[in-house]
Amino acid sequence: MKLESNDTSACQRSGEPPVRHRHDQRHRPDLTEVERQIAELANRSTQDLRVAWRQLHRTGPPLGLSRDLMIRALAYQLQEQSYGGVGRALRRRLQSLAGASEKATMTDDPGLVLRAGTTLVRQWRGHTHTVRVHSDGFEHEGQLYRSLTAIAERITEAHWSGPRFFGLTRRVSALAAAKTRR
Repeated sequence: MKLESNDTSACQRSGEPPVRHRHDQRHRPDLTEVERQIAELANRSTQDLRVAWRQLHRTGPPLGLSRDLMIRALAYQLQEQSYGGVGRALRRRLQSLAGASEKATMTDDPGLVLRAGTTLVRQWRGHTHTVRVHSDGFEHEGQLYRSLTAIAERITEAHWSGPRFFGLTRRVSALAAAKTRR
């Protein structure tokens, strides 16, 4: 994406220093070309930002996209073009996570894996609550739930993190700390 400025990236890639014009006051010696272009985004009108978005994406920006977010997205694209984008391995991992999220198979904490058959016990206001882990959810008092958070909210009648309510978050962080000590 070229945002109405001199394209010096070809010179930078070839190892030659970029050509700077004395009369061009926008160039500051302490900023790289990409940093300068990003800094200029904030000074552009919203209409100019929309035009730049159209040049880049071949469509207008999404409705309701704030000016700030548009600037950030355009800045990201400038950096990606200059420094390279996301690698193939990371792109595959992100697509895999997105697919798992769409299918609702992703857990809240990837480090937290409860096996089917595990029983969780929690005392709350003088009553013992038992939750049994199934492959497709969690059973509490004969009813199946999709998440521990739904059970914690039912028990407490307030918003609670399910893993935190059942004391699972401290164990995970303690396990992680134990692994780093080894």
